[in-house]
Amino acid sequence: MKINPLTDKECSDFVSRISLGRLGCALDNQPYVLPIYFAHDGDNIYGLATFGQKIEWMRANPKVCVQVDEIRSEGRWTSVILNGQYQELPEPEFAEERARARQLLEKRHRWWLNAMGERLMKSSDHLVEPLFFRVKIDSMSGLRAGDDGE
Repeated sequence: MKINPLTDKECSDFVSRISLGRLGCALDNQPYVLPIYFAHDGDNIYGLATFGQKIEWMRANPKVCVQVDEIRSEGRWTSVILNGQYQELPEPEFAEERARARQLLEKRHRWWLNAMGERLMKSSDHLVEPLFFRVKIDSMSGLRAGDDGE
């Protein structure tokens, strides 16, 4: 097996075609990692959430990371880590960017499921307010493993 670093373009292309990753945030030296559906658009990752622990933590500490993987076998995989800054996209200030985020996310299968489904299961309030956010990418790095012939 050979492991090679990805170029910035390879990282960006990879993240653009994947829609499920893991968001990492931290508060008071305690990490928290959870799955998110997302859409990538150049310098940003867009997501949808509802208010809860991750939002509380990211408001307090906006430094976050997103890990995106594709595992074909033990010896064939790709992994990219994005480091960046969390930012909520409230209306009306970010109406255009929210619309763009929604447009990008709607191209993804079941993009709303994690955020809305979890909250509806935990709450009797069926009027759950969706919260659009972005992660402004500061840095990106990745690795790809494959057979020597790849």
